[in-house]
Amino acid sequence: MYIDALDIYYVRHPLIEPWTTAYGSDPDIRSVMVKITSGSETAWSESTPLLAPTYSPESAFGTYYTAKEFLAPLVLHKDFSSAQEINQAMSVIKGNPFAHAAIEIAWWTMQSKLTKTPLHTLLGGSDDEVDVGADFGRQSSIDVLLERIDGAIAEGFKRIKLKAMPGWDLEMLKAVRSTFPKHTFHIDCNSGYTPEDLPLFKEIDKLGLAMIEQPLFHADVIDHAKLQHQLDTPICLDESLTSPYMAEKAIELGACKYMNIKPGRCGGLYNSKRINELAQEAGIGCWIGGMLESSVGAGICLELAAMPNMAYPSDLFPTSRFYTQEISKESVVFSSPAKMKPSNACGNAFVPEEDRLAERIIEHTHLE
Repeated sequence: MYIDALDIYYVRHPLIEPWTTAYGSDPDIRSVMVKITSGSETAWSESTPLLAPTYSPESAFGTYYTAKEFLAPLVLHKDFSSAQEINQAMSVIKGNPFAHAAIEIAWWTMQSKLTKTPLHTLLGGSDDEVDVGADFGRQSSIDVLLERIDGAIAEGFKRIKLKAMPGWDLEMLKAVRSTFPKHTFHIDCNSGYTPEDLPLFKEIDKLGLAMIEQPLFHADVIDHAKLQHQLDTPICLDESLTSPYMAEKAIELGACKYMNIKPGRCGGLYNSKRINELAQEAGIGCWIGGMLESSVGAGICLELAAMPNMAYPSDLFPTSRFYTQEISKESVVFSSPAKMKPSNACGNAFVPEEDRLAERIIEHTHLE
């Protein structure tokens, strides 16, 4: 595939309501979108690190700047026959997985279009529906949370993820578990705790959760391994898994029993696929996480969720969960209760409408 041009966009997606986690509250979602041109064809990607470097060391504007200034010149006007080749070309730029992903995922969607092969098929996935779960950030009260959980269970969600943070953890969990004693829950801590919080996790360990997601330092696998060895509840790594290398180290240390794969945080789809393969070889189940992407990025995550070894319902949501209007003409929807189906489209299942994209652009660079 020859890359003739790249359009890189820094955009703002307005949320229905702020999204609150251990690292703060986001009133809108900032992301980087890339349109790749090869011959007469175009395809899209989206990478969503959020406005500030709170989830990871990357910020949305930093991702935009790195992609346009440092990564794009390494791939523009060059021909790449594989994802490994384009990743190798960009490897001189260290770290910055969200910026790498913005470019690399565009290569995959264009490859899907040019080869007339659905993206999930290129990734080794099936055409089957995938299970998805429900998520709730910190709510205004426990009563509001319980009401929303009750609604999610009525809608058929097999599992529910709860954001946990100091001041919104054990008391909240005890109320949830006493109200819904048999349903599947897990907590996502977003690196909000330290090893000194072991007594808290020992109490949480009694509540029968499916997993505790990323409780400790965002780049750590060593302390997570120590914590995992002291708990019966599985630990799931998220922020720490920035590359196949980090996945290998987590496996060697026994740092987790689940892995949350996010294509932006992992540096793209090739790395996501490789992490899943490493996990499967080690007997570790995976699931696909999201960063509240628009339909462009969410559609790509859905294709990824069709891979084998998805042992837990993924974080994929209909447009109406977070947005009043989607950036594409089509919205992300359920194919059946609490399930979604990968698309048979070649290229992107969701493409931005020009007028809606124009309303959300903060900065745009065309490179040709």
